[in-house]
Amino acid sequence: MKNVILVRFNEIHLKGGNKKYFTRLLYNNMRDALVGIDCKVENGVNRLIVRDYADEDLIVDKLKFVFGVHSVSPAVEVDNNKEEIEKCVLGLNFEGGFKCRVNRADKSFPVRSNDFAADLGELILNNKKQVFVDIHCPLVVVNVDIRETGKTYIYTKTIYAYSGLPLSEHRDGLLLLSGGIDSPVAGFCMAKRGLRQDLLHFDSFPYTSKQAKQKVIDIAHSIKDIIGAKYMYICSMTKMQEEFHVNCKQEYAINLLRRAMIRVANALCSKFSYKTIITGESLGQVASQTIESLTSTNSVAEYPVLRPLISLNKSEIIEMAKDINTYDLSILPYEDCCTVFLPRNPITKPKVSDAEQEENKIPYNELLNAVINSIEVIEL
Repeated sequence: MKNVILVRFNEIHLKGGNKKYFTRLLYNNMRDALVGIDCKVENGVNRLIVRDYADEDLIVDKLKFVFGVHSVSPAVEVDNNKEEIEKCVLGLNFEGGFKCRVNRADKSFPVRSNDFAADLGELILNNKKQVFVDIHCPLVVVNVDIRETGKTYIYTKTIYAYSGLPLSEHRDGLLLLSGGIDSPVAGFCMAKRGLRQDLLHFDSFPYTSKQAKQKVIDIAHSIKDIIGAKYMYICSMTKMQEEFHVNCKQEYAINLLRRAMIRVANALCSKFSYKTIITGESLGQVASQTIESLTSTNSVAEYPVLRPLISLNKSEIIEMAKDINTYDLSILPYEDCCTVFLPRNPITKPKVSDAEQEENKIPYNELLNAVINSIEVIEL
């Protein structure tokens, strides 16, 4: 008998001829997540297995954040031998209502699944005290997974992970990371679809503080393993915002800032071969997130702009932020560049032509090039 951790996936099963590729990605990502932890990851048939470990809880916690993992179960591994399986089942420690569930992937095993489940249930009833059969609402489910590899896995606990698709090998996404609640959650949502991302943050020092910048760096470190980030770009928008404030209509300040952010992201995508831009925008949440405002920012995008939170309300986003442990950092009371020179009444239905007219009032290309050339790069 050996203690192992079974790792299951579900969506990967739908990938047909590409299943081996996605399974290899998941295997590699699991190994990366468990670096520094004593264990061995094994690529089995329709399962991945972790063995030779000491800290079960630590490994389970790490695997919950590996996208592509559907669920994990600490289990006991035995040979596909009826007597060994029965001995192991009797060694399980539990009380109360139970039922047995048998999966017989190895069709050469001599007893059919339902018959073996009944036999095991009877064996438990006859040999354990303070237990009873409860088919409909059991406190404990004794799972017996008889695999075609010649091994059987026996377990009573299943911990569900985030599922999704494994992170790709390449960092194809550029996440616009603010100091707020939304953008880390947006990065998480796209990572769940296999999109590995780097980060782009905009600050407005000295109007925003060094603490505000450090807060976002801390958020970046907290999500870097989840989204597969390696680099964070920090871009100062101070000069452009000052020009917008002095020379342009104040109600357009936020819209002009968002358009400038997308143009900076365009430049980084072109230089470093990112394929898409990700933002934490949610439709109707603030003035810069109306259909018209989003249309205005989209008009300058040279790459697809993905908005995974577009239909979510704030309470839903907050719950996700708490789940991925970014909420407490995000609510620290430090200002964001979007709060600098904030107009009293920002325009909610900007026209692209009017935004372009406002941009023509300043030496736009000169300012934009200066912003791009001064970007700070941090290796996470």
